Amino acid sequence: MTYKLWEALESAKQLRWVELSHPLTNDSPYWSGIPEGSVELGKVVFDWGNPMLECRIQTFKFPGQFGTHIDFPGHFDKNGVLSSAYGVKDGVFPLCVIDITDKVKEDVHYAVKPEDIMAWEEKYGPIPDGAFVALRTDWYKNWPDMNALSGIAEDGSENFPGWSLDALKYIYETRNAAANGHETLDTDASAEAAKAGDLACERYVLERGKLQVEVLQNLDQVAPAGAVIVVSWPRIEDAVGLPVRVFAITE
Repeated sequence: MTYKLWEALESAKQLRWVELSHPLTNDSPYWSGIPEGSVELGKVVFDWGNPMLECRIQTFKFPGQFGTHIDFPGHFDKNGVLSSAYGVKDGVFPLCVIDITDKVKEDVHYAVKPEDIMAWEEKYGPIPDGAFVALRTDWYKNWPDMNALSGIAEDGSENFPGWSLDALKYIYETRNAAANGHETLDTDASAEAAKAGDLACERYVLERGKLQVEVLQNLDQVAPAGAVIVVSWPRIEDAVGLPVRVFAITE
């Protein structure tokens, strides 16, 4: 007998599968505002040699915003929905990768503009409804150095690229994207955050009821258009954010 889904899976396995999430350890970086001691991975609480049962059990303690993670609207919106609002279909999207690496090399504070996205659309067509729009900066190569990820300068300031509010409005209001993602720790380019005195870009995304994934990697290994991204997280009720396993299936 033949089964369409099994045949489709065999075909999909001939494509390239790319890991887009970082591995996590006790030494992985996280936002400085999170209290020290919030991360404790792989603590052994039941070990080999126990007469009750020969096995090992670990516990894992981490903040929701840790490593490659998803933010749900309730992270920044008091009335926003939380993890429980999303089903299994809600983590699979068409993937659009906007590459601004050349501009970041010239200006570490570069914030992607609507014109950059329009230039992408001239090559690949309009961003489809329900897409995940990812911003490629190659910033992931700074992982796991927290100072490098934050672009810490001698004066202690943060310096890194990211989104602009106008670009986000374009993908969500002119187009109908479902989510956005980036390799940096924050949505907002550092200069944009400093100008607004707030993480205005992240606030905009989440207050619109959209999703975002932060601290992605390997977007340089994914086709700019035509790939599919899969975002999976633990089924923990009412979370404002959770670490995720993210991968792309790409030609």
